[in-house]
Amino acid sequence: MSETGVDAGPRFSIIVPVFRVQGFLRECMDSVLTQEFTDFELIAIDDCSPDRSGAILDEYAAHDDRVRVLHLPENAGLGPARNAGLARARGDYLLFLDSDDTLVPGALGALAERLAATGTPEILIFDYARTYWDGSTRRNALSALLDESGAPSFPLAERPRLLDLLQIVWNKAYRRDFVEEHGFAFPEGYYEDAPWTFCTLITAQRIAVLDRVCLHYRQRRQGGNILRTTSRKHFDVFDQYARVFDYLDAHPELSRWRPHMFRKMVDHYLTVLDKPGRLPQHAQAEFFHRAARDYRLRLPAGFVRPSGVAGGKYALLARDAYPALAGLKVAGKVQRTVRKHAGKRVRQAKRKAMDLRYQALLRQPLDENLAVYSAYWNRLPSCNPLAVYEKAKELAPDVHGVWVVKKQLADSVPAGIDHVVLNSPRYWEVVARAKYLVNNVNFADNVVKREGQIHLQTHHGTPLKSMGTDQKRYPAAAKGMSFRKLLARADRWDFSLSANRHTTEQWERVYPCDFASVDAGYPRNDVYYRATAQDVLDIRERLGIAPGKTAVLYAPTMRDYQVGYVPRLDLERLSRELGDTFVLLVRTHYFYDRDPGLQKLQERGALIDVSGHPVVEELCLAADALVTDYSSIMFDYANLDRPVITYADDWDTYVRSRGVTFDLLSGLPGDTPGVIATTEDELIEAFRSGRWDDEAATGLRAAFRARFCPWDDGHAAERVVRRVFLGQEATPEPLPQDERTIAPSPRAAAAATGLLKLPAPRTAAHDDVTPSGTSGTSGTSGTSDVEMAG
Repeated sequence: MSETGVDAGPRFSIIVPVFRVQGFLRECMDSVLTQEFTDFELIAIDDCSPDRSGAILDEYAAHDDRVRVLHLPENAGLGPARNAGLARARGDYLLFLDSDDTLVPGALGALAERLAATGTPEILIFDYARTYWDGSTRRNALSALLDESGAPSFPLAERPRLLDLLQIVWNKAYRRDFVEEHGFAFPEGYYEDAPWTFCTLITAQRIAVLDRVCLHYRQRRQGGNILRTTSRKHFDVFDQYARVFDYLDAHPELSRWRPHMFRKMVDHYLTVLDKPGRLPQHAQAEFFHRAARDYRLRLPAGFVRPSGVAGGKYALLARDAYPALAGLKVAGKVQRTVRKHAGKRVRQAKRKAMDLRYQALLRQPLDENLAVYSAYWNRLPSCNPLAVYEKAKELAPDVHGVWVVKKQLADSVPAGIDHVVLNSPRYWEVVARAKYLVNNVNFADNVVKREGQIHLQTHHGTPLKSMGTDQKRYPAAAKGMSFRKLLARADRWDFSLSANRHTTEQWERVYPCDFASVDAGYPRNDVYYRATAQDVLDIRERLGIAPGKTAVLYAPTMRDYQVGYVPRLDLERLSRELGDTFVLLVRTHYFYDRDPGLQKLQERGALIDVSGHPVVEELCLAADALVTDYSSIMFDYANLDRPVITYADDWDTYVRSRGVTFDLLSGLPGDTPGVIATTEDELIEAFRSGRWDDEAATGLRAAFRARFCPWDDGHAAERVVRRVFLGQEATPEPLPQDERTIAPSPRAAAAATGLLKLPAPRTAAHDDVTPSGTSGTSGTSGTSDVEMAG
């Protein structure tokens, strides 16, 4: 019961054990902290998680004093982690929430009301719904057992069928004094919910129910669930039921529940045996014999076996007749095979349609020293894959790299780069036999991921816009996409490259697949820390930028709600208003064809059309400032610590049609990279007034760079190659930002070579100038927009 006075505890203590869930953790935490009912504490236990889960919890604790975080020194497991939270709980009632699940809006208020209406029972059971990656939900099939009619609270003996609900801890609120009085705690090992759930239910004198879904139980496609893990750890179920029966032995007053617990035990053992993928093949007979031993040891007097197939399995356990059970499982498999016969025929037809030579190649040994690279749906070598390719030649010289390109681009591949034409005979050979496959989008659906192959997904940008499964909510962006096929492609990934923590969390959440994140930075950005003053000046000269001009790169992204390139600025007017000291570099999105209007403006000297320039990193190095909208080029350009101006004239429409991962226009440090303009006049005024590069813009840029460029330091490609190709740690560790040497700005580069005298020394890192040296831009090209839907 709630206490009064200074030391009064909250109504609820919500205990959240956390391990390797950085992609889902924020959604879980937000579902609690945004509840209208606020009388609670949230105790989060970082079970020595190897990802950023612990840091994310600390972020929440720093902003909300209802959050308390405990960092365990070593991984203890779910049960001990919950116990650690129990020891610190002060609330009247205990709630347990797994860190990839969520409370539904209004859940805590509904629980508080029901507890008050039912006279503060010892246990309140509420309903849940399963949620799936495709956005669908399915309510608990036994929800009818939570009918609220009848007595407000009752002992289990009046409604024993409640034992048939899933034996889980997180669909119940437990009165803390009841738990402490009886000394309930979670055991170690798999299936730790079973002894807690059964022992508390049979002990409680007053139970209540709430016929309302209060929790969403996330069904992970892969990983995150012990039930999908093949392991001998499933033998832990024997210890868990030993604890249940030890409890019954210690409490003879509860002997009436022995037949119920026996039935639950046997059903659970048979479930572990029946479910494919839980037990190693060689351990199934051993498991059966141990289950049979428990059956004989704990069989209650007068127990009546269930009827039907289930009763037959009980009888086989009673006789310890494993061969007979194995035969029964084979018969069931035959029945399932018959039911799936039509689907199998379809799959067989598809296999026959595949190239027979490719099928033969798939049976040949992998070539441990062959890597296949592709970028932007088989365009020319570029972006992160190209930077990885170049570094692999240096650090893993025995691995031969081959690029996949479209036929019409084959003649444009730079000299010295081995390549194959998409769908050519050699293409099928290399994708069948290569040990490594590297891409910044996805390989075609008909590329088979072989056992032993390693797929590296480098991506090609930091996601501001919604991606992956999030796109289901935005039909204009999805455009009829098959999300099942999308995730089937992502299932091939072994490694997913990330440039920052925000990106890692997004990829792990919206691509719910079993890959490992490589938090290394983007290799394509290494050039920003290696290019010299002479490199910058040479690029500007090749682009036709006159000395002393301030070059502004305008690089807008595509719009899902529009067809074709639609200019959002009067570029001729912008050029005129900026004056002769400025020059516009205009780069349209690579999804669009060359715009004849830009060609005409270039002919009149209003701008330089760089849409066809093959190396976007060179454009960034040449530009004094960037104007963009929602393109991920902003995150890459932020590495250079040069002004970024956001021109967002259709923000609301873009958010509604595409969805975003954070509020770019909030104006808050870390969200907004610099000056914001929502009209053409505001954009012109930002340049005329000097706001585009004033102290406020510089401060926003620094915070944005700190958030989104934590690992880019010139060594990202090395970290990737060491981790993926060499199987080593992803070293070297990223340098602190104040120790990195950024490529000099054009003005600083000109000053370093004697072409320009700066009015005063600047303190930003990009004025640490290397006046000469070899260009670092070779081999790093591409665009910077994120589009993983291909």
